[in-house]
Amino acid sequence: MEEREEVRRRPRASDRLVSAVPGPARNVVLEVGQMCQLLGKVIYSAVRYPRGYWKDTVDEMYSLLKLCFWPATLSMAGFGFLITVMGVGLLVLLGAANRIGGFWVMADIREIAAFMVGMVVAGVIGTSITSDLGARKAREELDALKVLGLDPIRMLVIPRVIATAVMCAMLNFLTSFVGVILGLIAVGALGDTTTGAYIDSMSHSLYSVDVWGAELKTLLIGLLIGIVCSFKGLNAGGGPEGVGRAVNQAVVICFALVWVFNFFFNSIVQGLNPDLLMLR
Repeated sequence: MEEREEVRRRPRASDRLVSAVPGPARNVVLEVGQMCQLLGKVIYSAVRYPRGYWKDTVDEMYSLLKLCFWPATLSMAGFGFLITVMGVGLLVLLGAANRIGGFWVMADIREIAAFMVGMVVAGVIGTSITSDLGARKAREELDALKVLGLDPIRMLVIPRVIATAVMCAMLNFLTSFVGVILGLIAVGALGDTTTGAYIDSMSHSLYSVDVWGAELKTLLIGLLIGIVCSFKGLNAGGGPEGVGRAVNQAVVICFALVWVFNFFFNSIVQGLNPDLLMLR
C-alpha cells in the first residue's frame, strides 16, 4: 500500500514537462494541451457514437450559411478586387497580361479565398460559439446537464465543430468562384488581354491538388476555429466580464491560427508538388 501511495504521489512525465516550461509560456502550453484534449474527445465521441447530433449539426450549418454568406461574398469582392487591380497592373507593366489567369490561381484559390473564409467565420460564428457556451457556463447550465447525465460536449460542441468545419469548406467554393468572376471583370476592364487568354492561363495553372488542397485547408481551419472557440466558451469564468474576455481571446487566437496554418499548409503542399510554383 505504501508503494502504491508513493507511485501516486510521483509527478507524471507530462507534469514534469509542463513545470519545466518558463512561467510566461506555461499557460500557453497548458491551454494548447487542453485544446488538443478537447479535440480528441470530440473526434472520439463523434466517431464512436455517430448518432444523435446530426439534426443539430444541420441546423448549425444552415445558421452559419445564413450569417456568413453575404459577409464572405462582400469581403472577398472588396479585398479580392484590390489584389486583382494590383496584380493586373503589375503584369501589364511586365508585358505578361496573358498570364493573369495563372496569377489569379495563386492569389485566389491558394491564398485569399481560404484567408477570407477563416476571418469571416472566426469573426461571425466563432464569437457566437464562445459567447453562447460562456453564457451557459456562467448560468451553470453546463453543470446542470452533467447532473442530468447529459454530455455537454456531445450536445453543444460536436454539432458546432462539425458544422463550422464543413461550412468553411463549402464557403471556400463560394469565395473562389467570386474571385474567378473578379478576374474576368479585371481582364475586360483593366487587362490588355482577352478572356480566352485568362481562361487558358488559368486552366494550365490550376491543378487538382489546388482544389482538394484548398478544401482540406479550409476544412481544417474550420475545425480549429470550432475547437478554439468551444474551449474558450467552456472555460470562461468571471461572469459576463469573463465571457467578454473569452470571446476576445478566442477571436484573436483564431485570426492568428488562420495566418499561421495557411502559411505552413501552403508551404508543405507546394514543397510536395513543385509544379505549383510555376506560373504557366
